[in-house]
Amino acid sequence: MVKFLVPLIFILIDWYFFTGVQTIIKDFPQQRKVTIQTVYWIVSALTILCLIITGVFEQASLPNFFRGYVVSIIFILFLSKFLGCIFLLIDDILRLFRWGYQFFTTFNHPEQRQGISRLKFLTYVSATFFAVPFVGFFYGLVRGAHKYKTHLVKLKFKNLPDAFDGLKIVQISDIHTGSYADTDALSHAFDMVMELKPDVIFFTGDLVNDRVTETEGFLPVYQKLKAPMGVFSILGNHDYGDYSEWPSEEAKIENLEALKKVHAQAGWRLLINEHVALEKNGQQIGLLGIENWGGNLHFKKYGRMDLAHAGTDKFDFKILLSHDPSHWNKQVKLMYTDVDLTLSGHTHGFQFGIEIPGFMKWSPVQYVYPQWAGLYKHQNQYLYVNRGLGCVGKEKVAAYNGRLGIWPEITFMELNKA
Repeated sequence: MVKFLVPLIFILIDWYFFTGVQTIIKDFPQQRKVTIQTVYWIVSALTILCLIITGVFEQASLPNFFRGYVVSIIFILFLSKFLGCIFLLIDDILRLFRWGYQFFTTFNHPEQRQGISRLKFLTYVSATFFAVPFVGFFYGLVRGAHKYKTHLVKLKFKNLPDAFDGLKIVQISDIHTGSYADTDALSHAFDMVMELKPDVIFFTGDLVNDRVTETEGFLPVYQKLKAPMGVFSILGNHDYGDYSEWPSEEAKIENLEALKKVHAQAGWRLLINEHVALEKNGQQIGLLGIENWGGNLHFKKYGRMDLAHAGTDKFDFKILLSHDPSHWNKQVKLMYTDVDLTLSGHTHGFQFGIEIPGFMKWSPVQYVYPQWAGLYKHQNQYLYVNRGLGCVGKEKVAAYNGRLGIWPEITFMELNKA
């Protein structure tokens, strides 16, 4: 039922937006009007056909190009037309009031009534609110998704062991491998990581959208990541396959276990509710890594901070890898105040927003996640939320596989002794 409801909604939005197009082109030459109308409905028919295809077939079984770009274009068209329809609706509400006024003022003289036409001004505003988002989001799809940006962060801690003064960390997060059409873009991002020459690399979850099959062909790319102190990783909410349909619970478990093996084959040390010691010149700091712990939007709480934290009293300095930043907000800073630095991802900065350094940082995601991108501090504890490297995608959903304003991030962090 749902798989046909979405195309029906799109058809209704298409038809309603077309009434505005008709207003704009009504004074055009007949041949030009016919051409515009024909092109409009051909594009609409192809869009609806693609919507039906994505509803019938799981995205995991669709070609990467289709899943990564065609589905995103559907999303862009749908959103842009929807925004345009808002102003057409305002126009029609005004037309209704104008019609009511005319009806009552000419009640005894119906022959004086005239047709109530659309206001061309609002129709052109509607077209503008279609065109501007369409162009912007299309740029975000073609260029923004791989417009990698390195964020430099320097932090000072009094309790950082002397041996770790100047420690260089690279954090990446939310790769969502299945959203890449090929290996080239991710390979370029990892080349950028290696050029930074980090001492240690942390990956904070969501290697895939849902399925381990997304990683096929990408293992040589994952293996590019190397650092003197190692590469460490955790699981994100998408890695468990919770958003996919499985023939059995056993199949879902097998998918997760196979994904864990991919981490190992890549040379990454996957932390599952545990801690390890990072050692340098005879001194140590504690690195804790937990499974996903979601405090917002009913995300599941697989993480066991009690298990990861147990036995870490011997470390003067602790770093926590936890995918969802709401974990820091709702548990870490309340119950585990000896964790000095938490590294998270998850939010992607909504893949859309405005960032002007030192002036403005806004995204719709901030209304759900108070800590959604960049550095946050509570007393002596820090949280850094990585904006993500890839783009989120879900099965049977026309997800946007691009970025606009919130660019994919590589975090380069330096820790110093205060």
